[in-house]
Amino acid sequence: MSLSLVNWYIICMLVYKRMVNTWRHSQGLINQSALIGEKMFKFKTELRKLLRIITVSIFSIVLITTLLIAFPLPISAKITGVCSNCHTMHNSQDNSVMATYGAGGKPWTGTGPYDALTRASCLGCHGMGTANKIVNIGGSEIPQVFHTDASDLAGGNFAYITGDKGSGASDAKGHNVVELVNSEDVLAGPPGHHDPDNIGVNITCSGAKGCHGIRGNQGSGISSLKGSHHQNVDGKVDIADEVYNSYRFLFGVKGLENTGPYKWQNYNASNHNEYYGATTPMTFGGNCNICHSARGIQPSNNTISGFCGTCHREFHTVEGIGGDNTSPFQRHPTDVVLPSAGEYAFYNSAGLNQYSVEAPVARGIVPDTMSATVTPGNSGTQGAIVMCLSCHKPHGSDYPDMLRWDYNGMEVGTAGTAAGTGCFTCHTEKDGL
Repeated sequence: MSLSLVNWYIICMLVYKRMVNTWRHSQGLINQSALIGEKMFKFKTELRKLLRIITVSIFSIVLITTLLIAFPLPISAKITGVCSNCHTMHNSQDNSVMATYGAGGKPWTGTGPYDALTRASCLGCHGMGTANKIVNIGGSEIPQVFHTDASDLAGGNFAYITGDKGSGASDAKGHNVVELVNSEDVLAGPPGHHDPDNIGVNITCSGAKGCHGIRGNQGSGISSLKGSHHQNVDGKVDIADEVYNSYRFLFGVKGLENTGPYKWQNYNASNHNEYYGATTPMTFGGNCNICHSARGIQPSNNTISGFCGTCHREFHTVEGIGGDNTSPFQRHPTDVVLPSAGEYAFYNSAGLNQYSVEAPVARGIVPDTMSATVTPGNSGTQGAIVMCLSCHKPHGSDYPDMLRWDYNGMEVGTAGTAAGTGCFTCHTEKDGL
């Protein structure tokens, strides 16, 4: 309940109390003087009407407030600020170009011009290469995917690929988007993909061969995201029929974006993104409509793992993991519920069923608020669904295969520092604790 509604409620109650006292006093006057009975009758009638109006008003205020609390409206996170912070009309001012955003000395720090009259490419705005994972431009906070800050945002950091951060450069540490100008040296295409669209290794930040925006014929870069920053819906996004109301502009994906003080971060058990998952992976079965629609490529089940499966299909469909969603699996499953029996019942044994930001899980229902509770065997708002991001960081990490931890350090029976971490967050009986 907002302060203004509280004030209205108090005022109405005071007026109501005063009117009741007045009415009681009038009753006494009526009993004492029959001479003014007719006038007092009229006064009493009008007073009762007023009391009914006040009562209805109070009830309406309480009802509206209750509905707003029970069914909160989406939080607007539309970009704000001076237009010239992001746009330039002719990319020219005082004999200089205006497309100046980007990381110093990096190839994506171009001179423009760029689509939608912007002053930079996707990586130019979101990869400035500073020591801050969030930068401020004219009052607007811009999340960074290429930086040297001590900690990263939830999606990871492309700087591990180039070696600007971490233990050394490696193509295996993240998605080699072409904007990095750091071409893939090993793979010929996305692992687990039959590649009918000839994506190859020419992966972009957005567009037909990227992750964000419309993945159709709208090209790549800004053009596939046009308008989304100005309409962006923050917080709970459970419609996902447009780019702007999809989770992190991943078209067709639902979820809850961190609504706490640590935006874009999986900070701790109580402050993190809430991902959407399913209880059964997508089934391909030769049906192209599972991924392809008139609007472009999108997951038919609206989950984050389904989204990854649009490129890495063989890893994440029912057919790819072994034919059904029951153990034993041929590949590590996603979009399956973490069992409530055996070792899985003790998920994150260090905090016993407390949400782990090292090995996060998805929920079967997009929640209204963030939760620190994980319930194995459950698929609700506090459920535990295994997803791709339980193990990987899409933008990159300091470990091979963009994993969240050092896979080579996961030693069965260990009671050392790796115990209770990484794989052992779910497989709690495999370490030495």
